[in-house]
Amino acid sequence: MDLLEYQGKSLLARLGVSVPQGRLAQTPEEAEKAAQDLGGPVVVKAQVQVGGRDKAGGIKRAETPQEAGDRAREILGMRIGGHSVGRVWVEQASKIKEEYYASFMLDRSVRRHLGILSARGGVDIEEVAASDPEAVVKIHIDPVLGLTSWQATELVYRARLAPEGGPGAVEALRALYQAFVAFDCDLVEVNPLILTMENEIIALDAKVTIDDSALFRHPDFAAFADAHVIDPIERMAREKGLNFIALEGEVGIVGNGAGLVMSTLDVVNLVGGKAANFLDVGGGAGADTVGRALEVLTQDPSVRVVLVNIFGGITRGDLVARGIVEVCSRLRLPWPIVVRLDGTNAEEGRRILSTSSIENLVPASTMREAAEKAVRIARGAAA
Repeated sequence: MDLLEYQGKSLLARLGVSVPQGRLAQTPEEAEKAAQDLGGPVVVKAQVQVGGRDKAGGIKRAETPQEAGDRAREILGMRIGGHSVGRVWVEQASKIKEEYYASFMLDRSVRRHLGILSARGGVDIEEVAASDPEAVVKIHIDPVLGLTSWQATELVYRARLAPEGGPGAVEALRALYQAFVAFDCDLVEVNPLILTMENEIIALDAKVTIDDSALFRHPDFAAFADAHVIDPIERMAREKGLNFIALEGEVGIVGNGAGLVMSTLDVVNLVGGKAANFLDVGGGAGADTVGRALEVLTQDPSVRVVLVNIFGGITRGDLVARGIVEVCSRLRLPWPIVVRLDGTNAEEGRRILSTSSIENLVPASTMREAAEKAVRIARGAAA
């Protein structure tokens, strides 16, 4: 379970991690009142379970309560990473001297916990790792012994954090690791972990992922799940037994198997398009399931074309093709469908599609051909 920022910060604060004071708001008026209660400049932050909020305009500074209300009005209702912003976190603005990156996760390859620290926080850590690998310090932690003081000190020293923030950083790292273990987390990430002008170490952000299998040990976490606003399209997909994740493109994706869907997203991106979603109907899905997936995508106004990519292992390509033809006839779908079939009875399936009288049905024999056709159609629809 991915927690929202304010939820993650509330957990970290339980174990001594310093976080700015803040208030949750769901309307501009509540944001204005929160800023008034907090006093001084504030930062209004979109609460969604994805990164990239700052780049998307979901984090804005406000000098006055009235300005905080205006900034909240701009942010509420935005879509960031396919998620609609339904609430904002209004927190006291911090005076930043330096920004760091810190995280703890499980490294399954060596069966150890992994701690990561960098003096270059505030930006994508992947970019830092690619451009300056030495700026990202990693250390493996024995889960039995935990993060010792000397290991935390070693992380701080090797990452070359400012000396005046060293002792506070060591304490913060140990508290973050304690939270990682105590709350059964898959990930605890703070970016940025800041050094203030007063030489305090404060978690300015919090990305926390809880292991769903351990939720029975934390009954109080049920409130976190209750607070999440599920996108109506995602809810519809869940009700139909489909795995759906909203994205920000215009090419709807339907495939059978997570690996195949991910590959389809990559190929669409390779040929210059952007996927509107990840929708996996399952490895053994048949025509009925594909039909339910297409019904879900009719609810997404950003979709301009749908690419259906099916590999027939257990699934027979001819049955899927007949099902798609039937769905297209029954639903009168609002966009063209590009269909690529491969595997069991795929040749017969492609024949059924090519001889169909459905005008907006476009067969393709390879994944790249299907992606190219879909992207070309999407661009034409946008023109």
